[in-house]
Parts: sequence; structure tokens; C-alpha cells
Amino acid sequence: MAKIGFIGMGNMGTAIMRGLLKTYQPEELLFTSAHEAKMQKITEKTGVAHVFTATECAEQVKYLVLAVKPQVLPTVRRLCPPRPTVFKELNGKIRKNQVVISIAAGYAIADLQAGLGDEARIVRSMPNTPAMVGEGMSGVSYDENLFTDEEKQVIDGFFTSFGKMEKVDEKLMDVVGSASGWLPAYVYMFIEALADGCVKNGLPRQAAYKMVAQAVLGSAKMVLETGKHPGELKDMVCSPGGTTIEGLAALEENGFRGAIIKACDANFEKNKKLKG
Repeated sequence: MAKIGFIGMGNMGTAIMRGLLKTYQPEELLFTSAHEAKMQKITEKTGVAHVFTATECAEQVKYLVLAVKPQVLPTVRRLCPPRPTVFKELNGKIRKNQVVISIAAGYAIADLQAGLGDEARIVRSMPNTPAMVGEGMSGVSYDENLFTDEEKQVIDGFFTSFGKMEKVDEKLMDVVGSASGWLPAYVYMFIEALADGCVKNGLPRQAAYKMVAQAVLGSAKMVLETGKHPGELKDMVCSPGGTTIEGLAALEENGFRGAIIKACDANFEKNKKLKG
């Protein structure tokens, strides 16, 4: 029997599997996806076997990862022939000794149990795409009383195989998306815009991308490794009357902080509407 199975193999599922393959052998993993040609390519590349239905996958694994988009869980997949919803296919088929790990945004543990069966033991999570390079950040929530120590070790190892994790109260999971889930898109936009500004002033584009991206990486490490408040680190760069404070003033004048906060609010509101 395979140990971990995936339902869905999009960007996040693929990234997570890549991380797991650093710890697990291919024969310990299994997956299914909506597209047969894609499954075959992934199997050829990774050595991980695939099956053709969610039921087959669930029957053969101890840990079942719901790695499909949240809209797919209750909705018929528009294939030829159409496939049943994930909830309809798996309801009542989750074993008591099975662990379900969901990365579906917007779905609370209670929602997932309503779809899969009341006895399903659920780990709700929100990873992000830097998992592709082993630098993912996952918010994770589950009732520790429902899991054995061995299961909790496997769950922790699952998420740390492709980055870092932070356990949070489930009521905060909709906020985790803003903290890490969708944040990479904002950072990419920031990198692109800052690089454009550098190109405007004469720096070659590829050099601008490399320098800006490395500066973002280094700045993030400073926050994580020094433990200093971001404001304190910012002040360390700002000499009185210098160029950095001049640039920060321009950001403030153009609503930089307010725009970021509004984006977080928009994420939060949209996330609550994803299910259904």
C-alpha cells in the first residue's frame, strides 16, 4: 500500500510531490488527476504511479491529499465523460485510520467533513507556490487530539519536506492566504516593477531582475534570522536625508501600505466565497 496519495496534480500538487520525493521513495506515493496524458508524463518523470479515480487513490493510501482547486470539490468535472464530484465520489469511503490533508482554500474542516463524511480526520492547510523550490510556507490547522504521535510526525514531515510550516487556529486560516498563500504574486509584481524602474534608469533588464530578486531574498532572510522588527530593519537602511528615505516617502505618497492592506482584505473576502 502506498503511504501518501494525491487527488489533483496541478502546480501545488506537483511541487509538494517533488518535495516529498526527497524523503519518500516513488513507490510510497500515488496520485490521480483529471488528465490522462498529464498523469503519464508525471509518472515517467518521477516514477510515481497513478490511478484513474479518486476512489482508487483513496483505497490505496494512508494519507490522502486533496490537491484540487476548491471549486472542483463539489462540482462535476467537465470531462468526457463527466466525472463525479470529489465529494460525491469519496463520501463515506474515508477510513477511520486515514488522514485527509486538504490544500483547498476556503473549505473549513467542518465543510470537508460534510463532503467526505463526519468521521473523516482532516488536516486543513494553505501552502504556497515557492514549494516548487523547497521554500514553501504552509499554514496548518488540525485537532491534535484526533491524531496519534506517529501521524503528527508524518504530517509535520509532509509540510517541512517542501518548506516551513506554522500551526494556527482554524479561525485564522482564511487570513493565512494573505500572509503567504497569495503573497508570492505580490512579490513578483514588486520585483517586476522595481526592475522596470531600474531599467528605466539604464540597468540591463536581466541584471535588474537578478539584483532585485536577490535583494528581496536577502531581506526576507534578515527578518527570519535576526528576529528584528521589519520597521527596525527598514530604519537601518534609511540614513538621515538619504536616498532610501526619499524613496520610502514616494511610496507612502502613492499609497503603498494602504494598497497592500486593501489587497489582503480583498483576498480574505474572496477566500470566504470560494466554496459552493
